[in-house]
Order: sequence, then structure tokens, then C-alpha cells
Amino acid sequence: MSLPDSSILTNIQVPGPSRPLDVLFEKKYIITRSLENRLYSDEEVMKLPQIPLSHTHYREWQSRWRSARRLVRYLKGKRRPLDVLEIGCGNGWLCHQMAEIPDTQVTGLDINFTELQQAARVFSDDPNLSFIHGDLRSPGLGEQQFDIILFAATIEYFPSLKKIIHRSLMYLKPDGEVHIIDSRFHRQGEIPTARMRTLAYYTSLGYPEMADFYFHHSSRDLRSFHHVQLYNPNSLTARLLGSRSDLPWIRITN
Repeated sequence: MSLPDSSILTNIQVPGPSRPLDVLFEKKYIITRSLENRLYSDEEVMKLPQIPLSHTHYREWQSRWRSARRLVRYLKGKRRPLDVLEIGCGNGWLCHQMAEIPDTQVTGLDINFTELQQAARVFSDDPNLSFIHGDLRSPGLGEQQFDIILFAATIEYFPSLKKIIHRSLMYLKPDGEVHIIDSRFHRQGEIPTARMRTLAYYTSLGYPEMADFYFHHSSRDLRSFHHVQLYNPNSLTARLLGSRSDLPWIRITN
């Protein structure tokens, strides 16, 4: 299959120049992703979340496949047209999964231009899918509002959970929902130790400064929002089914 050159893509918006801090983050992020073997070829991205058993992150992708399957089933159950925004969409694999739901329009948003270009290139033939380079302050969003706003393994890159959720709620339609999947929430007393583990991990990669971009959130920070846990890894049902995921699925509404 021949993919288009990034210079002729029409499914990606670049509203303006990147902020210096975003450029610094992307540079460090891409380097560490490469060291972690988390950068994928176009052919691999097309097939995600399916990945060879021999791959370093096979078990992680199996977990993400299960959470994606739950999410897609939930969205299909809405049985109405949906406008979906994924914040921090990376290479776009999950956007693509959601865009295959009938009557669903998906926008992927990310400050990571490297992977965003790949997403736009790989999924350029999907009319229900488009991408914007930026964040929730991006002029590319305009006055759009969404039925679903999704954070999938990305909430940990925002320093304040409360601030990013409050901002997200501003972009929801009256009956819209914010969803958080594939991210860990800590008890308040666990956070200092979690920070030390993160610093040790990035130090082992040779980039301890990346720990400054990774944040640990507490479930306590959700108390000020109308939220429910759609998937509880500690529930009896999850244990009986032998779930291999210990990450919750949170839904927040206005």
C-alpha cells in the first residue's frame, strides 16, 4: 500500500507555530519513545492494537486492546451520531478504531507533531477522521463542541488533573462526556514513591528531565466532578473474569 507524502496531507491542521516548551517536550519524548521501542512503522500503526507476540510491549497492547474494545462497544451503544475528540492521540490508532463506528466523526489532537503526521498519513483515507496539531488552547478547535472527549494513557502528561478536566468540560455538548482510560490513579500517600520510581526510570534511560513532564494523579482529585467508574479493575466481576488490567475507566459529565 502506498501512503501519501506528509506535505500533501489534507486531514491535518497546523494552526500556528509550536510553543518552545512543547518543542522541547516533543524532542525528549520522541527520543525516550525510541529507547522504549514505542515508535512504530506505518505498517505496524495500521494494525494496532494487534502486535506480534514477540514484541516487547505485547502484554501492554493486549491490555489496551481490551480497553479499546470496551470503549468502542460503549460508543456504539449510544446509537446516534457522535463527535469525538481524543486528546494526545499520538499515532492515531485509537482514533481510527473509533472512526469506524457508523456516524462518528473523530478529531485527534496532539502537540507531538512527529507522531501526528504519521497518524494523518497512515489514516489519510478515512473521511471520518482528522487531526489538529496543538492542545485545548489551539485555535484549530475554534468553537467546536464534542459528545465525547477522550484521554487514553495521556492524563499523566498534564500537571493539574482538575484544570485539564475543567477545560475539557468547556468543549462538551450539554450531554457530553469526558472519558479517561489506560491511566493509573494513585492513593495520595503513594504519590511521592511513584514520583521516585518515575525519576529512576527516566534516569535509567539517560533522560531524567523527562520526569518533569510526567505527573501522578490521585483519585481524590476526581471528587469535585460528577464521575463514575465504568470499569473497576478491583471489582468482583473483573476478578472473576481474570482481567489482566489494573487501570480504571472513568467517565466525567457536567
